[in-house]
Amino acid sequence: MSENIGKLLLRLTVGGMLLFHGIYKLQHGIGTIKGMVAAHHLPDIVAYGVYIGEVIAPLLLILGFYSRIWAGIIVFNMLTALWLTHFQSLHSFGAHGAWGAEAAMFYLMGALSIVLLGSGVYAVKRD
Repeated sequence: MSENIGKLLLRLTVGGMLLFHGIYKLQHGIGTIKGMVAAHHLPDIVAYGVYIGEVIAPLLLILGFYSRIWAGIIVFNMLTALWLTHFQSLHSFGAHGAWGAEAAMFYLMGALSIVLLGSGVYAVKRD
């Protein structure tokens, strides 16, 4: 039972916290991300993937609907975010001594853990 509660807490934490980033982007737009995507010579449409990775995927992860699939999408989203924005921060510290890529790596590793562990029994559609 405690293993399934742990999986639920992991899904709620990764999905819930990442959803705040998605809500922010819904409210303020993705102009900054479009700029980063353009700087890497990718089409603008790629920037809209952030809505899938930071709004849809976290919501379905929280519900436990095919969690492994949606967690995999978050892994891809975070790898893309690291490549576009945090690549230089892999070797630096933030303003308060934290690792520069700490938040992105938290979401990446949390989502990867869900891919490997599955959703547990407290899910709408277990995998």
